Amino acid sequence: MPLVELCVEDPRWDGLGLAAWAETAATATLRHLNLPEDHFSISAMGCNAARISALNADFRGKPSPTNVLSWPSEDRAAEIIGAHPDRPEGCADDPAELGDIAICYDTCMQEAADQHKTPGDHVTHLMVHATLHLLGYDHIEDEDAALMEALETEILAKLGIADPYLCDV
Repeated sequence: MPLVELCVEDPRWDGLGLAAWAETAATATLRHLNLPEDHFSISAMGCNAARISALNADFRGKPSPTNVLSWPSEDRAAEIIGAHPDRPEGCADDPAELGDIAICYDTCMQEAADQHKTPGDHVTHLMVHATLHLLGYDHIEDEDAALMEALETEILAKLGIADPYLCDV
């Protein structure tokens, strides 16, 4: 059973490898944190700018497109700024739902082109980022951002993807 259950609303994602990128990113993130991937599940949606704009407006009060959104199934945030969040619990017989992710074709492809990255590398980064959000990581406070960005960089390095925070944008 895959870790990521994917729904594709925008057919431009078809044939690009979104399912593989999402699965690779989520699996690598959980493995990096020593969490068994068969104990958890994630729902993800590949959508377009109009859909993610509506979601961004509804959930964040920002009526504009963004690259990725995430909705953790529960609040797992650390109580101390700069600390790792509590580890989720799950089991192979009944995997725990970590939450939902929406990723926007239009924004991702434009950002990848603007940043001279392959779509696969950029989408994989965004899916790692979103998976960390589902696990309680955030980047509002500087200390939390430093922790989250370090984790992203380490996870992506294991996948052979360059540090996204060192690239010229």
